[in-house]
Amino acid sequence: MRFPTVEPELGDPVRTIGARTFDFSRQVAVMGIVNRTVDSFYDRGATFALDKAVGAALQAAEHGADWVDIGAVPFSPIAERVDERAELDRLLPVVEAVRAGTDAVISIDTFRAEVARQALRAGADAVNDTSGLHDPDMARVVADAGATLVVTHSRAAPGRELARPHYDDVVAEVGAYLLDRAGRAVAAGVAKDRIVVDPGHDLNKNTMHSLELTRRLGELAVLGFPLLASVSNKDFLQETLDLPRDDVAEATLATVVFCVLAGARIVRVHDVRAVRRVVTMTEAVLGWRRPAVLRHNV
Repeated sequence: MRFPTVEPELGDPVRTIGARTFDFSRQVAVMGIVNRTVDSFYDRGATFALDKAVGAALQAAEHGADWVDIGAVPFSPIAERVDERAELDRLLPVVEAVRAGTDAVISIDTFRAEVARQALRAGADAVNDTSGLHDPDMARVVADAGATLVVTHSRAAPGRELARPHYDDVVAEVGAYLLDRAGRAVAAGVAKDRIVVDPGHDLNKNTMHSLELTRRLGELAVLGFPLLASVSNKDFLQETLDLPRDDVAEATLATVVFCVLAGARIVRVHDVRAVRRVVTMTEAVLGWRRPAVLRHNV
């Protein structure tokens, strides 16, 4: 599939995000998920309390997360509504505390430009906008801060349901959307080497759409920006195996490896320790890193 593009070449695969530098030609960044919400689809409020959220973020870094993604507003349209003030009250103390405890990249999962502005001032390095720049001021806020922007494919407005989503070709449509939104970000002043794209598995998509995105992920890995895959414990894994969300750990790991082999260079996950080991092993098999030790038959 061929897409219109800002510039198709990925160019220099080295990206500096916050205090960390990544060579995406031979390295995969692990992003740990921390939700300060009462009704996130996976942890159901386990990290809502401030101390729990901070502890989970720092533990993720200790377990090998290169990047911690902190959110306070669930994507689901049936979740509790959280206004801007409440979102800021939940996020800012977590960002400040985590920033004091680690040099890992910190991103904020938000669709609100003002929340992004204040979180970046508090110490965040990136914004993970799962709404695809729904707020027209978002790209400019990120540009002014010199921060990194994750542009995600989703079609409905934040908090709104998209019933029975239809795509003639989900990969082609997602690719065109991501390039359009990346182009808007560049026009607003975000540097091209500060943009990451995410096809948005399950976001306004059904299981067949998410499986096809995964199968053809390589077509999106050449758009000109590092590709993030957020597949951890998602509905399409649960429905494929007909298992509950707390029983798809193996499916998550298998899908993460598939995404890395297809070109994903950032993986957003709940179980950081397990995924860090899987990613490290994958990098070693690909010849991107040496084993930590050599003892057998040496």
